Amino acid sequence: VQLQASGGGLVQSGGSLRLSCRASGRTFRYNTVGWFRQAPGKEREFVAAISGDDGSTRYPDSVKGRFTISREKAENTVYLRMNSLQPEDTGVYYCAASRFRAVQTMGDGYHYWGQGTQVTVSS
Repeated sequence: VQLQASGGGLVQSGGSLRLSCRASGRTFRYNTVGWFRQAPGKEREFVAAISGDDGSTRYPDSVKGRFTISREKAENTVYLRMNSLQPEDTGVYYCAASRFRAVQTMGDGYHYWGQGTQVTVSS
């Protein structure tokens, strides 16, 4: 499974972005898809995940109500809509796919990773 993340960029505080994660290859091998981010000097942080079975989602409190993850199964694409962006949302955003059926919030629960896309929020 190969994952291609895109949609990052520079946005002002309060702005919005939509990230895309497109899967190719043996796409039947994954189920849950998640997004993580990593800011310079910080550890990787879970941002959102969606189940391929029932579409259930999970978010940490830091983004709940601002970020929305969705999935277009026919296109093997997962989106992350980010609203009300703040400077602390700055980082490289990675999409990842897991073979597990349960929604995963930890990085080690994912088997495939994309290359990352930079999101920069200016104050």
